Amino acid sequence: MVLRGSLLALAAVIGLTALEATPVAAKEETKSVFVMSRTWAVTQVSDAPVVYRATRDNNNLNPFGPPPRLRTIQAMAAIQAATGCKPIRASMYQNISGQFFSQVSCN
Repeated sequence: MVLRGSLLALAAVIGLTALEATPVAAKEETKSVFVMSRTWAVTQVSDAPVVYRATRDNNNLNPFGPPPRLRTIQAMAAIQAATGCKPIRASMYQNISGQFFSQVSCN
């Protein structure tokens, strides 16, 4: 019985400290661009080499949205629209969450 009470008190203390924690703000600046009837969020994730991440808004899984397009082409256009630099095609990859990462070339 004493063990149960102490565990309950410990859980209450942990819960109160979790409520006092302040949310962490994102360091990266995110740019929202509209490409091929889709909204993309483009963020710089690395400085050396310069790498950008492009994430597509899923439009709340709306079945009546715009027609489907190839995501890789959309991601390349979104990174170019947000940065003004061309993405390096050989450096582009996609993670399991559907986010695209690419280095850029600003010539």
